[in-house]
Amino acid sequence: MKPNISVIIPAYNEAKRVVKTIKPLQMIKEINHIFVVDDGSCDATGIEVLKLEGVNLLQHQINQGKGAALLTGVKEAIKLSDIIVFLDADLGDSSVEIVKLIDPILKNEADVTIAKFPPAKRKGGFGLVKGLVKLGLKIHTGKVISSALSGQRAFKKEVLQEVNLNAHGYGIELGMTIDLLRKDFRIVEVEVNMTHHETGRNFKGFYHRGRQFWQIFKVIIKKRK
Repeated sequence: MKPNISVIIPAYNEAKRVVKTIKPLQMIKEINHIFVVDDGSCDATGIEVLKLEGVNLLQHQINQGKGAALLTGVKEAIKLSDIIVFLDADLGDSSVEIVKLIDPILKNEADVTIAKFPPAKRKGGFGLVKGLVKLGLKIHTGKVISSALSGQRAFKKEVLQEVNLNAHGYGIELGMTIDLLRKDFRIVEVEVNMTHHETGRNFKGFYHRGRQFWQIFKVIIKKRK
């Protein structure tokens, strides 16, 4: 029997990019449901999503962070789905690469797939966030996942039910990865040609990475308890 596949897209102030990310997904016959969680956006993210047919919009009245947005989406999608995919809202046309994440799960070659992006086209930070993630995985699991920060992931339903999605904000990916490795699920990193809206070495970029670092650090400490 054909599995039901749902995509969850957390979105915060992504009115300029979210529609471009969703449209390629609507053309993929394997995808049954698309959920967008508008995490208290201050722009027209929700309005833009409502213009699209067949897309389920879930909304937070205030911004609660990426982890909370994913949890809201999972609570709805898990009722309908055999496979659930997480995608960021800023992928644009490259979201079509989602098929590469779904395929190993359909073939039962993986319980979870994580997208491995090509190298960034512009310089961002100085590797502090990636270094912290690597350290956190080493401390808690003794293992290495090179794409542990990637938010583009596909899961079997039963696997996702075993993962704690209560990590705050940008710490959600590391928290999930630690749980998955501790439970010995089969994780496959999949090379994709996806692209993000990249942040540079400016105030906005450093502020973003500073928040990432702090939220990831809190997950590392919490997981030791």
